[in-house]
Formats: sequence, C-alpha cells, structure tokens
Amino acid sequence: MSDQKPIKKSALGRGLGALLEDSPAKNKSQDILPEVAKTGIFEIPLEEIQVNPYQPRVHFDKEALQELSESIKVQGIIQPITVRKLAPNEYQLISGERRFQASKIAGLTQIPAYVRTANDQQMLEMALIENIQRENLNALEIAQSYQRLLAECNLKQEELGDRVGKNRTTVNNYLRLLKLPPTIQAAIRDQQLSMGHARALINIEDVDKQLAIFKKAVEEELSVRKVEALVKALNEGHIEKETSKPGLDPVRKYEMNKIQQRLASHFGTKVALKADPKNRGEIKIPFNSASDLNRILEILEII
Repeated sequence: MSDQKPIKKSALGRGLGALLEDSPAKNKSQDILPEVAKTGIFEIPLEEIQVNPYQPRVHFDKEALQELSESIKVQGIIQPITVRKLAPNEYQLISGERRFQASKIAGLTQIPAYVRTANDQQMLEMALIENIQRENLNALEIAQSYQRLLAECNLKQEELGDRVGKNRTTVNNYLRLLKLPPTIQAAIRDQQLSMGHARALINIEDVDKQLAIFKKAVEEELSVRKVEALVKALNEGHIEKETSKPGLDPVRKYEMNKIQQRLASHFGTKVALKADPKNRGEIKIPFNSASDLNRILEILEII
C-alpha cells in the first residue's frame, strides 16, 4: 500500500459524513490499523478487497455497470471507494460496490480508497445511507432502507432524519408506504405508481377500496391530483357504491386479460374488454380514421 498525502474531498452528505468519523474504542478494526488517517486515500489491489455483506442492493444493472466501466477506462475513478481493514492485505467494502465491480470489468488491478474503521453495525448503517444518497432508488427502496436503519441499527426516527438529512415528516411518509398492500408496493417498485399517488392511497383505510382506486389510477393513468380527489370523495362517502362493487376473481380476471390481449393482436389496435362476475360486459374497438374503420370492418368480414 503506497503512502500518499491525504486528498481533501467534499463531504458525501451530512448523514454519511457523520458516520465516517472514527469508531469507538471497542472497534476491532482500530486494533488492527490505529495509525490510518481517516482522510487518507490509498491505492489498494482489487484482489485484496471483499464485497460488503451488508450491501442493501444485491442486483446491479449489467448494462449500467458496463457503461460505468467504459467511463472508468477513460476518466479513471473520480470518487474513491470506502473500505475498512480486516487484516494485513485484507479489506472489506463499506461503500462503492458499483465502482468496485465496474473497475474489475475495466481491467483495473488497483483502486483508490478511503480506509476507515467501523464495526458491523456501522458497516450496515454506512452502506444503507450511502445507498440512499448515491443510488437512483425508487420510493419503496428508500422506505425499506429507512426501515432497516430503524430496526437493525436501533435508530429513532429523529436520529434517522439527522443521518439522511431529512425531516421527520418526510421519513414518516416513506415508512408509511410499507403499510400498503403488496400489490401497490410492487407497483411503486416497478415505477408504475409515483410517491404522490401512493401517499394519496395511504389515506384509505379499507384495503379493498384502496385496491379499487389503485387499479383505476393505473388503468386510466390518473394524475396525482385526480387520485387525491377520488380518495377525498371516497372518504366523504361520495363513491361508496362504485368502489364496493364485487370484482372478478383472480383466475377469471387473468382469463379476461388474455382474451383482451388476443383481441388487440387480432385487430391491430388497443381493445377494451369489460365483464362483471355474471359475465355481462362489452368490447370496445377504437379506430382513428375512416380507413382504419374499414380495415376493422374487413377483419370482421362486414364489408
């Protein structure tokens, strides 16, 4: 490990910066490497670095990693990774796994790194906070990271807010997402539903009604404002009938969706198929012009 003068870098954020201070005396790593300056940057062989077992994200986009590796080949590592020393010639990642993996792909043998001291709980806390601050997380991933910080790092909401630089209300709004049904959480994860939509849906206590509004919002691509209006009307009792109608069972719903897809493929246009539990409903085939109408009529063999 070559000696280098410490290089001053801007803070990564109030939360992560606070965590990167020296650990308490009970920290095992301090016994191994007490002389390492907390602001030092060193070139460390990639083969001496272990991945972080507390890394919150286990899946990384392969295409994005490849793009980052190409950038590293040209520009080098702009932001050093952060590691802790376990033993001579043995380190463990605290943060920067995307840079670490991309450097391997780029064929690097060494990588610039901050060497820190940290115990296992601090490792988890640093990894979670670095993840929140640096990655392009969706609202559900942020909520899950906040929950882990509370549960596994024994933080209170006020402390969590200080760590991540958010006020208590913002933190609480994210945590409330975890109370939504799995179907809605999956839609947030897959970015079919925004944080604004989800916050409106949280205010519906009845799960069936919550799911009814959610389905309407997704299918009709409603704006946040429209969903908020629907929720308000529902809570005031104005659309009780509409949301309390019995729906199709999951198997029948799946069958109807498959039929709708086949119709759309057959006619070469989006087809709307609606049916109730008694198998009454309608099929709508939209057309955009006279020639488009004639095309559909020919398929139906009407002309």
